[in-house]
Amino acid sequence: MAFIASEIIARKRDGLALTMEEIGWFVNEFTVGNIPDYQAAAFLMAAFLRGMTPQETLYLTEAMTESGRVLEWPEGIYMDKHSTGGVGDKISLVLAPLVASCGVRVPMLSGRSLGHTGGTLDKLESIPGYDARLPVEEFSRIVLSVGCSIVGQTGDIAPADRRLYALRDATGTVESIPLITASIASKKLAEGVGGLVLDAKCGRGAFMKTREEALALARSIGDVMRAKGKSFRALITNMDEPLGRAVGNALEVSEAMDVLSGGGPADVRDLSVELSAHMLDMAGVAGLDDARDMLSRKLDDGSALEKFREMVEAHGGDFAAISREDFTETTIEYEIRASSSGFLAMVDAYEVGIAATLLGAGRQRAEDAVDHKVGITVHRKVGDSLAAGDALFTLKANDPERLEAALQRLERATEISHEKPERGPLILGVV
Repeated sequence: MAFIASEIIARKRDGLALTMEEIGWFVNEFTVGNIPDYQAAAFLMAAFLRGMTPQETLYLTEAMTESGRVLEWPEGIYMDKHSTGGVGDKISLVLAPLVASCGVRVPMLSGRSLGHTGGTLDKLESIPGYDARLPVEEFSRIVLSVGCSIVGQTGDIAPADRRLYALRDATGTVESIPLITASIASKKLAEGVGGLVLDAKCGRGAFMKTREEALALARSIGDVMRAKGKSFRALITNMDEPLGRAVGNALEVSEAMDVLSGGGPADVRDLSVELSAHMLDMAGVAGLDDARDMLSRKLDDGSALEKFREMVEAHGGDFAAISREDFTETTIEYEIRASSSGFLAMVDAYEVGIAATLLGAGRQRAEDAVDHKVGITVHRKVGDSLAAGDALFTLKANDPERLEAALQRLERATEISHEKPERGPLILGVV
């Protein structure tokens, strides 16, 4: 059945619920180029302002999924994890090989940095030779042979999402729960996985600032995944301060290596294990407590690190380069020190993320180049005691002007208190 794009836009503008046929037609015609960007942008703004019902959200997800290939796998267990984005979030680098080392295959489509949040692909591409732009056939081969693969979204996987997301970013329509739901769920459904664990972040450094917003998004994605017969679980996690100590691409790969080697910051290890445990529990491999024990052993005995090496080398990456001194070497290092003694009451993840972006670790526009080696080391966590002169941040830079811009943002990133603040939990709830 044929429709008229302007009538569909007007119906959504007026707050009416669209049918499966209307949404499917609109998405398909946009994907093949028969609907221009300006009409798609108008549709997105109407959906952003008027909202979409759960049924419309499901229809939109289905249409976006069906706009390209849906992967089919041989018999086995296939699971994935998605994070809604944060600062210092290198969990995927740990989780994919960790879960794969337990016998669950992880085919993962990831994204690049934009704004104040980092991107998993940029982190992996800091490893010399790592190819994140593999065709679907090679991606599938690595998933089956290694157990995990992390690549970028290809042109034939949910192509409608690629085009719609670019428009959302350019038209101020990113922060819409139905549109975010369809974007995330369509890619995961196209991967052909049996289930998804969502890391729904909230706080200063997250897109969802409140726990209530993160819960609403988690429930929306969960409704769609379950409607499509997939298992789903979400952890609501705190992103008020950066995760771990490293913020920046090569720096975060090095920190992920530390965690995969049995060390690393406690918050990165704990969240990696917890998200992975829920994946194993959903997959029927082990209950949560047994899964946590199994995963901790895999980190401590080198099994997860070996799986990471296999994945990196299967993608053409030079695994040995990660351990070399020049992997994170920059021309400038600068320390910011505490001006007074007391307790660290705040490390604003948003300001740290913006500072890292200004150094060149992230993008302000999609076409910006990334400097993989620059970044920030966060030396203290909220609640830590401080003496005047203690290091708060080390900035690694290759451009004096970028360094100065980053320093100005970090001036407002911390607070020091005379009283020790209560440190909130990292995991705020499970959906």
